[in-house]
This record gives sequence, structure tokens and C-alpha cells, in this order.
Amino acid sequence: MKSSRLLVFTLVSVTAGLFAALLALNLLNDPDPRPSPNIGAVKSPGIHTGPVSYASAVEAAAPSVVNIYTTKVTVERRSGLFDDPVFQRFFGDRFSSQPEERRQTSLGSGVIINDRGFILTNHHVIKGADEIRVVLSNGDTFAAEVAGTDPDTDLAVIKTEQSNLPAITVGDSQYLRVGDVVLAIGNPFGVGQTVTMGIVSATGRNQLGINTFENFIQTDAAINPGNSGGALINAHGELIGINTAIFSKTGGSNGIGFAIPIELAKGVMDQILKQGRVVRGWLGIAGQDLTPALAKAFGLPDIHGVLVSGVLEGGPADQAGIEPGDIITRIDNRVPGSSFDILSIISALPPGTKVKIRGLRGEKILKLEAVVSERPKIQMEE
Repeated sequence: MKSSRLLVFTLVSVTAGLFAALLALNLLNDPDPRPSPNIGAVKSPGIHTGPVSYASAVEAAAPSVVNIYTTKVTVERRSGLFDDPVFQRFFGDRFSSQPEERRQTSLGSGVIINDRGFILTNHHVIKGADEIRVVLSNGDTFAAEVAGTDPDTDLAVIKTEQSNLPAITVGDSQYLRVGDVVLAIGNPFGVGQTVTMGIVSATGRNQLGINTFENFIQTDAAINPGNSGGALINAHGELIGINTAIFSKTGGSNGIGFAIPIELAKGVMDQILKQGRVVRGWLGIAGQDLTPALAKAFGLPDIHGVLVSGVLEGGPADQAGIEPGDIITRIDNRVPGSSFDILSIISALPPGTKVKIRGLRGEKILKLEAVVSERPKIQMEE
């Protein structure tokens, strides 16, 4: 019986060598920008009907998008006859192979966020890197180091010593509408800076299993390996998102790409620039969305609220008296519609904040108060 092929999420950075192989196989096609009217679009000179041009938007943003090359150094020892335990028992280590240094390179993209040399990118682009090089659109190359990372959102900030870099203009992702034209700028497969065009396919995508905190912009603008950390801009050339992942069978663009909205990225970026790390609130509970079937099983009149499926012993929720099986219907003045809402509400609060929690335990009305703690740092496998 043939096994079915599964769609997988691909974080769109790529190791060196992969893009060369793809180029050799002629797997890359020229981008096919399609016309789509939008405020800010400028008609090309001499063209009265048909396609419009977004050249002005690209010219404004492209100098702020960089290529990022990383190197990870590992030390390996080749096994052979002289490394055989039986051989070493008689001759010792005199003939054993010497450790060899291996350098694994990968690439991605980034966006210059201020003129002091700070660059926003994805955490997975620079994770575990021993060396980081940044290449500007004009070819200038600089060394960079990590200023701070946030694995929970897959964001990172790196810094070069070079000042007066061309910072991008930051837009507003809160008012994006499905159908708005967007442009993706990055370094797919290492071929060099590339621009693709599409529209906003959806907003507020979450619970995809890509990151802990998700609020993705979905777009059909072509995003490929190497685009990770690159810019998603609007028709005015303003940064509205950081390209992060694609949903694909093959690892290449399938018209379903995801970008972290700049509103989420700004909060992470500001904390990293201020204190070198990201601090979030935490209650220590696991939640489950309340479906009509669950609401009926619990005898609830409606489906507003979140079912508490787990409580960490000794955590803030446990200390407040919250128990598995409770229904949380309100946190302060906010009504959570999903477990993701609770995660977002609490994570936005500084540790030490007191919150009023309202809910149900069977037929009993709950009125509790919890003190938000600092969210533990997640462990990322290198």
C-alpha cells in the first residue's frame, strides 16, 4: 500500500549546496508578477492600461533587505581501522585519526531596522551559528553578532558595527485586509535579492504548530528557502511582516506562505533592543477550545470560554486555585475565545501583574485572582 504524501511546514532558510543543486536541475522559474490594483501602485510610463508597477515600493525597501550567511563549526573524527577498539587495545591512540573541523554554511535574509546596525531576522536563520555575515544589496559585507533571540516567535535581532545603514520604513500590519497587494523581498536559494508579488490571503493564522506565539499573515507571494527573515512589504514600500515559513510538499513555494506581522515583531524587537531578551507573563495552564460538543457536555448555555485541560503544580494558576476541568470565561475585562487568546492575553502582561479570573466549575461560579509569573524560557534543540 502506497503511503500518502503529507504537507509539511518548512522554515524557509536553506543550507549552502542545496540551492546550487536546485539550480543545476533547473527547478527555479522566473517570478511571474501578476497585476493587481492597489492604492499606491504607479502606472508604468507609456502604459495606459493593463499592468501596474510597484517599482517605487521596491526601490524604497530593497536596500534595507540583506542576505545573511551563517557558519556553524563542528569537530568530527573519522572512524577507520586505527579507531577500532581492538586495534587501540594493542597500539593505543598513536595511529588514531585526528579530529577534523567541519564548517556547515546556511543562508537566509534580514531587514535593517535602524541606522545603528541592528537587523531583524528569524531565530532559525542564525540558531547555533558561530559566524554571521551580512551582505547588503550593494554587495558590501560585514560581520554580525547576535543581539538577542526569541525562539517562541522565531525572531532574532543581530547587529553589525556598521552605522548609517539604510533602515526600512515600518508600516502597520493591524489594518491589513485580505486582498491587499504585498511584496516579498529576500534571497531565495542564494540567487541574490529577489522580489515576488502576491496578495494577503488571510490574517491572524495561529495554532499551526510552527511557533509558540502565532498570528501569521498568509500570502501567496512566492516564498522559498533562503527567504526566511526577509521583508514582506505593502504597496507603499513599508515593512508589514517578516517572511518565516511555507506550507509545501516539496519545500518550494506552493502559494501558501506565512509572515510574522510587524506588530508582533516590534514588541519582540523593542524588548531585545532594551534588555537583550524577551520577558512574558505566564500562568502555567494548558487550555482547550470550547466546542459546541464540550459546551453541551458541561451543560453550558453558550460556547464562550476555554476549558482548562491541565495545571502545572506550583505554578501561578495552581496557587490561585484553578483546577483542570474549570471553564475560564473572562480574564480581567477580556473574554478569551480560544486557548490562544489566553496565551496572548497573559503573555502580554509583565510578571507580578494581578489578574481577575472568572469562570465556572460545574455549576459553581469562579472568582479567582492570580499573580502572573515570568514565562520560563523554552529549550531549543541545537
